[in-house]
Amino acid sequence: MKVLAFDTSAIATSVAIVDDGKLLAEILLNTSLNHSVTLMPTIDFLMAQVGLKPKDLDRIAVSQGPGSYTGLRIAVTAAKTLAWTLKIDLVGLSSLEAIAARVKENTVVIPLMNARRGMVYAGVYRSGQSLIEDQHIELSKFLPTLSSYDNLIFTGDAEMFVEEIHLVFLDAKIIMDAPENLPSAFDLARIASHREPVENIHDFNPIYLKKVEAEEKWEEASGLVADDKDLVSQV
Repeated sequence: MKVLAFDTSAIATSVAIVDDGKLLAEILLNTSLNHSVTLMPTIDFLMAQVGLKPKDLDRIAVSQGPGSYTGLRIAVTAAKTLAWTLKIDLVGLSSLEAIAARVKENTVVIPLMNARRGMVYAGVYRSGQSLIEDQHIELSKFLPTLSSYDNLIFTGDAEMFVEEIHLVFLDAKIIMDAPENLPSAFDLARIASHREPVENIHDFNPIYLKKVEAEEKWEEASGLVADDKDLVSQV
């Protein structure tokens, strides 16, 4: 199975092509360049380097969220367009799961993404299994919920919260160096190879875990509350 995977949920752009679990090519661009500028040229470049045509692909894998609103929209739109046009499978995975997958140790991994103003996107994973549902939460409220776990490894944007983490978990390991704290499209493709594809590509949307500004303004103006399961389409 040939899988094209990509992640633009944060600053970095990660793209990989995998064939039956074997990495054929991968590029990680950890720059502030706009994903709308870098994503498709990077995909085209990798496809050319490994001698593949779009028709050779069997599956598209993409980080579905949480993360940057703009980055998620770009990646999800590209993934849906490719899967629909090529009539191939589409698999969406958690951005936090993709970050956690970089850690190969058999212990509890806490991927964090900075959501600003003391908020984070956070998950709890062990050996590829989610132990606590991904959430958007204040870091100060999230950390105490981890008290029942031992030998924690924090990754992703955890390096931004070293002081806060060590106040609660003095011995916790915090991964500080990129690219180990960034999502890997290779891991994304590897995981997606064993997941069920989405049933309806048209209904596939980013998972933001929080309301975007337009939704908050819509609720304020309408006096209604958007359905958390499909916030974007209601607005």
